[in-house]
Amino acid sequence: MRYYIADNHFFHRALNTKMDKRGFKSVEEMNDYMIQQWNLKVKKNDEVILLGDFSWGSWKDTKSVLDQLKGKKYLIKGNHDRFIEDKEFDASYFKWIRDYEELNDNHRKVILCHYPIACYNGQYRRNEEGIPKTFMLHGHIHKTQDQIYLDDYQNYVQNQKHISISGNEENVPCQFLNCFCMYSDYIPMTLDEWIKIDQKRRMKL
Repeated sequence: MRYYIADNHFFHRALNTKMDKRGFKSVEEMNDYMIQQWNLKVKKNDEVILLGDFSWGSWKDTKSVLDQLKGKKYLIKGNHDRFIEDKEFDASYFKWIRDYEELNDNHRKVILCHYPIACYNGQYRRNEEGIPKTFMLHGHIHKTQDQIYLDDYQNYVQNQKHISISGNEENVPCQFLNCFCMYSDYIPMTLDEWIKIDQKRRMKL
């Protein structure tokens, strides 16, 4: 099974009172809860793609968390993953570390980057049933005003018309999925699960 999650920010104490306002009594309580939530779902041979800003801590601190997390881990680099620059950093803890990647997930393309990308590769593709075939998975914006801006942008693009490969006029299937850890209660989720989470979030807008 393959899962995705973004912006855990292990060891980032300030997120309990600022920006996210996560509300944990301490950074230790936050870390423990995120580890618990992860391991409730992820099994030893599952894959988890981290969409950036995994840890605010040193490599020593970050390693102590990685040692407790199940699954095979892949890292899309975020702007706060400072542990990568540590001279003691051991890249073997991750199957790969990249800035950007495109993968197939159950006959669909996923575009993976810490930052949401407008006009991403494959944005116009649909399957034979007319369902979008490509999804832009990202993090970075948490639940901030940038989420509002991105929602407005996506709504605008989805209401634009274009001529498909088959020659039919149709709406643009623009699909952003913010895999922000708080949206899933800190649990890594599959692509289909993130699609459902995003649909429910948008219904409340």
